[in-house]
Amino acid sequence: MCAANGYKYLVDAYAFLCGGGDALDAALKVVQGPENDPNDESVGLGGHPNEAGAVELDACCMHGPTRTAGSVGSVRNIKNVSLLANAVRLHTGHVMLVGEGAEEFAVAQGFQRENLLTDKSRKEWLLWKETHSDWWGPSVSSPEWRTRFRSARDEEWQERLDRMHQVAGTIGIAAELREDAIRAVVFPPTGTIHCSALKQNGEMSGCTTTSGLAWKIPGRVGDSPLIGAGCYTDQDVGSAGATGNGEENIRVVGAHTIVENMRHGMSPLDAGMDALKRIVRNFDADKERLQFVDMVYYILRKDGAYAGVSLWEGYGDENRPHQVAVHDGSKRLEKTVALYQGVSQSWPPVKRLK
Repeated sequence: MCAANGYKYLVDAYAFLCGGGDALDAALKVVQGPENDPNDESVGLGGHPNEAGAVELDACCMHGPTRTAGSVGSVRNIKNVSLLANAVRLHTGHVMLVGEGAEEFAVAQGFQRENLLTDKSRKEWLLWKETHSDWWGPSVSSPEWRTRFRSARDEEWQERLDRMHQVAGTIGIAAELREDAIRAVVFPPTGTIHCSALKQNGEMSGCTTTSGLAWKIPGRVGDSPLIGAGCYTDQDVGSAGATGNGEENIRVVGAHTIVENMRHGMSPLDAGMDALKRIVRNFDADKERLQFVDMVYYILRKDGAYAGVSLWEGYGDENRPHQVAVHDGSKRLEKTVALYQGVSQSWPPVKRLK
């Protein structure tokens, strides 16, 4: 099972798995699809850059049968960081490499350096840099979070939007793409893919890969490359992964928490709901703040039972439900089971774009 952006890559991976292929190799086949797709701006090639205009990628993987793991963080110029994380697992005595060291290791292993910034992502970054480059604090978890509502009340907001449209035209963003580009500027996108795979003989593995939060401070690492947060697999129990607000998932070590819950007898659904409730607890169940937080967990137990759970039913600004992609002989998308009814809201709390 995997995040919805891996849906179209499940057929080949499932056939590979049924043919006796390794579970981690199958998961890697799925996540490489979005990594290689320049139109998927959440991972790999075409990912949204950091505030300096550089695409920085993170990934981790866990191989259930050998109980080994590999991880990389803040990697530039290497497209398939999921494969690089696996190379760390296979060819070093380490679990995690970051930054320049990870890139140098990649080159030594035969990975090719390449420019990951597409023209579309570059123009969106230029628009952000020119018009909106002060977004990153305080966060919704800060005691001072309400100060971010100033922009929602700012009487100059429409003038700012008009300027963004003007700058977008100057930069060369096509008219039909400007609204989406401005949305990416105002609401920095997140995006990730996780995949967990289970062979018929019970062998399991998992992998998570991302370009992280758009316009992030260089060097920011979210939950995706952190073993136990963005991904965790235990051959005796199951596998879990996450997409959503990385900082909140780090605070509850979500994937590990879920697997441990299953170890102690919880169903995949209950195990995932418990992790979501821990996020809620960190906000004292304050829905006024929690509306700006979202998380999706992908949970697969060793016996094949699975669940997709989310904090909210979907993304409010994008008007689409949270879904998980599953292939167990038939390929399908399923809606997640949500802790709260309704949809999440994008952060920061700007109330309108027009």
